[in-house]
Amino acid sequence: MMNTVEIKNLTKTFGKITALDNLSLNIEKGKITGLIGADGAGKTTLLRTIIGLLIPDKGKISTLGFNPVTQKAELTPHIGYMPQKFGLYEDLTVIENLTLYADLKNVPHNFEKMLEFTKLAPFQDRLAGALSGGMKQKLGLACTLLGNPEFLLLDEPSVGVDPISRRDLMQMVREMINPETTVLWSTAYLDEAHSFDTAVVIDKGKVIYEGRPHDLAPTPQEFENKVIELMGGYKQEPSKIAENYEYGISPHPNPLPQGARENIYTVEADNLEKKYGNFYAVKNNSFCIQKGEIFGLLGPNGAGKSTSFKMMCGLAKPTSGTARIMGIDITKDPEKARSNLGYMAQKFSLYGTLTIRENLDFFASAYGIKFKNRAAKVQEIIEVFGLKDFADQKSEELPLGLKQRLSMACALIHNPPVLFLDEPTSGVDVITRRDFWNHITSLAKKGVTILVTTHFMDEAEYCDRISLFYKGEAIALGTPQELKQRAMRLAGSSLQRGEGELPTMEETFITLIKESEMDNGK
Repeated sequence: MMNTVEIKNLTKTFGKITALDNLSLNIEKGKITGLIGADGAGKTTLLRTIIGLLIPDKGKISTLGFNPVTQKAELTPHIGYMPQKFGLYEDLTVIENLTLYADLKNVPHNFEKMLEFTKLAPFQDRLAGALSGGMKQKLGLACTLLGNPEFLLLDEPSVGVDPISRRDLMQMVREMINPETTVLWSTAYLDEAHSFDTAVVIDKGKVIYEGRPHDLAPTPQEFENKVIELMGGYKQEPSKIAENYEYGISPHPNPLPQGARENIYTVEADNLEKKYGNFYAVKNNSFCIQKGEIFGLLGPNGAGKSTSFKMMCGLAKPTSGTARIMGIDITKDPEKARSNLGYMAQKFSLYGTLTIRENLDFFASAYGIKFKNRAAKVQEIIEVFGLKDFADQKSEELPLGLKQRLSMACALIHNPPVLFLDEPTSGVDVITRRDFWNHITSLAKKGVTILVTTHFMDEAEYCDRISLFYKGEAIALGTPQELKQRAMRLAGSSLQRGEGELPTMEETFITLIKESEMDNGK
């Protein structure tokens, strides 16, 4: 059998939504196939239908020679499936999770190689809930790999993890599976395409590209541009969000005086530290951000980025040091400092049972917009963010792209002079990502100061300056160009490209992290 999966004219609907639209696809045996597409493209529905967790409306599927609808019991023992939210037991340790899944699969407790390869051996007695995002994904993948499944299905295993962890996960799959094992790996990261043997790009329930990634484009950036073309192209529109943006909608914000010098710092971190017992989550963190600057915080999972964010926002109390927003000390006057700040959290944190309009009204009230002005402001932000058709829909029912747009709208409803964005584009499609960054860069040109974290290395290119975080400390600070030049000097010929061509941001990130590890090992 040359194909592990054969699909013909598959259709699956949920009410009025067509998740899979007359889709046909073959998945070759013994290959790692990447299923690439945005949130809502149909990836999860396809994976779940392939293994019999969902029943199609019409069409035919053969998985490992079985019909997943009528022969699910016979098919299941041959499959390893890691869903997006893999069921780790967070109150069990690493070794207890492995033991539990080994017992469920009736396989021996031979975990030494697995623990060594995942670098989880020193943490086998740590509760799964206390692991970083990357470590949780490695443990989840290890549990899925137990028993050497014939067909491995991974639903966005790398979402929300840093480039080093993403490479580790791929290396783990390639080195720990049987050569005859077929892997279907779904992802929203287009830059992962070139790590797969075959790329299948799916959009709105249809396959828009199937083949070797290098046949479509030789580099990740060119691959992204080609996919955008296949999706109908991207036309950058003027940012309506920034067009009429003026400070002072809320009575609280205190923007810089008109004509103030450009070197006045609107955001400052002054020796911020956060300590838990003897462990430093953040150590000696200091930086200053100018008005209108886009400042990026990059680093692996567990590096201390989110902890720094929470201290900067006044959501976590520093062990020592402080932060200032528009010159206001966050530890001395947190309410006044936060009134100058719009904050978009990494995970969707709005009220799921409230509609878009109700969420916006709540945040307008919380940020001090007067009642007589509130309805007009809410309607204005609905129009600006393109939310009119969904205004009375519950936010929990929205696709991820719209949830992210709503989160940003709530953060900006009081027109703050400072905006904090924690992973604002994680999991959304490439066109939505470009729209987000169009708005972000346009707001910066209007003088809004922006602090952002991201795991998309190409997005780091939009930042004016970057602070690279590792093990709680800033190990590099500079423009993207400066960091690339530093990486080139360190790595030499191993990063040599065309004449005058600098390494990618991902290569820079990994090189500087490795340099820090070597320095700490001396």
